[in-house]
Amino acid sequence: MSANVLYTNLSGYYDLMCADIDYPAQSQGVWRLHQLFGNGGTRHLDLACGTGPHIRHFLDYGYQCQGLDINQPMLDVAEQRCPEATFSLQDMGDFRFEEPFDLITCFLYSIHYSDGLDKLTSCIRRAREALAENGLLCFNAVDKTRINNNLLVSHTNRHEGSEFTFRSGWHYRGEGERQSLRLSIDKTTGGVSESWHDEHAMVALSFAEFEALLSPLFEVHILEHDYERIVPWDGSSGNALFVCIKR
Repeated sequence: MSANVLYTNLSGYYDLMCADIDYPAQSQGVWRLHQLFGNGGTRHLDLACGTGPHIRHFLDYGYQCQGLDINQPMLDVAEQRCPEATFSLQDMGDFRFEEPFDLITCFLYSIHYSDGLDKLTSCIRRAREALAENGLLCFNAVDKTRINNNLLVSHTNRHEGSEFTFRSGWHYRGEGERQSLRLSIDKTTGGVSESWHDEHAMVALSFAEFEALLSPLFEVHILEHDYERIVPWDGSSGNALFVCIKR
């Protein structure tokens, strides 16, 4: 089953699947980075916005927000959560807006959902075109050379009489520009179980390759993947925050 079908079919459970994500901390951390590195503006675009939980926080910070995603059921939920925002059904590899943004975000490693290196390059170029002068692009990423194929993240939640177990993990075969996100969802209701499994191909880069791609277009800062502190990447951890300033 493809990831798009999986996420569309389970859009009603998406927030449950992401229940362990600290959206307030992530949003506040990027807001802080925007205050430090940004141009002072408040026009915000969230790429691959899903059901809009990050946008909800940026609206509360006083931003004028827009979000895009390729799954309409996700956007339907986002519109209910964030009626003040504007949403559009677009591919982040080829998007266009008429007015420039001061901050463009892409949370939850969604930058890797670009379908290959060409699409990722297009996404980055589109983001630069969509930013105002000194605008900020901020996203998190995983370094393909530091992926542990044996590491899985798992959590269980109950919802409307059913028990859900969610598992996910990165996999990289050791060469090339493709990695995958392996995802499984088990739902048990009254002793009857259903399962969904997916291995979705995603673009794979090292942080050095990310920096080489970004540097001609932005002033690039690579930070530790820590939304509570602003700390330069230590050169060894496999997750990082990229803060990219349009010059």
